[in-house]
Amino acid sequence: MKLSCLPVSLYADITAGQRTLADWFRFAAELGLDGADISVAHVTSRAVADLDTLRRQAQDVGISVPVMVTYTDFTHPDAEERKRQMASLRLMIDDAARLGVSYLRVTAGQAHPGVAREDGINWAVEGLISCLDHADEMGVVLVYENHTIGYGWTHYDFSQPADIFLEIVRRTEGSGLRILFDTANPLARNDDPLMILDAVQHRLGVVHINDLRQTGSFEPVVAGTGVSPIPAVVERLHAIGYTGWVSLEEASRTGEDGFRQAVPYVRGLLQR
Repeated sequence: MKLSCLPVSLYADITAGQRTLADWFRFAAELGLDGADISVAHVTSRAVADLDTLRRQAQDVGISVPVMVTYTDFTHPDAEERKRQMASLRLMIDDAARLGVSYLRVTAGQAHPGVAREDGINWAVEGLISCLDHADEMGVVLVYENHTIGYGWTHYDFSQPADIFLEIVRRTEGSGLRILFDTANPLARNDDPLMILDAVQHRLGVVHINDLRQTGSFEPVVAGTGVSPIPAVVERLHAIGYTGWVSLEEASRTGEDGFRQAVPYVRGLLQR
């Protein structure tokens, strides 16, 4: 298994211009990571020259960019907005291909007030599969996450409840949509991560290693210090012969120290 990291703890600095993605790539290399994931929110230019520069900055320090996360909102009650979300995803697929990104994280959308369960599921399925052919043409794999809340979102994810997430997984079976499984997000609603992993393991594309301080609330902590069953998840990944990307989602807001503590912990589990 190869280890990358999504630097959520650095998002505020990157957004404010206090760090650049090139800075993140250098830090990822210093940490000994195989890859450095990024957010589409920090890809501020779609110009070919700028995308090529970004890709080269990662290559220059020996780092790949395996995953880019998006915040697709296919459960918006406005049909025109849902169409815009699909069109935007096509452009993000193009950008991912130019950057050499292998996996593009997609989300169902926000739990907008008044959206009925069945409507939200139908809209999410429609949006999630709408660009699969284009992604395949561009050599990019779409991975759907059991997600909590997106960067800049107002509401939690519509498919945060395990029963809704697994129903969308069921309705997209055979479509080519893969799964990004997160070890901690289900705990925010007292759902069982291992149950979800068992249900989606045959469609795994990427795994997020994340941790929460306690069940029933969303308070990320340094991986290995909270309640997420990370060792049990990694043991199951070994058991099923998973060899793909494992991405540490470092969101503890503890600065560089959080990364320096979490990366060796996760790497040790992967190598055990």
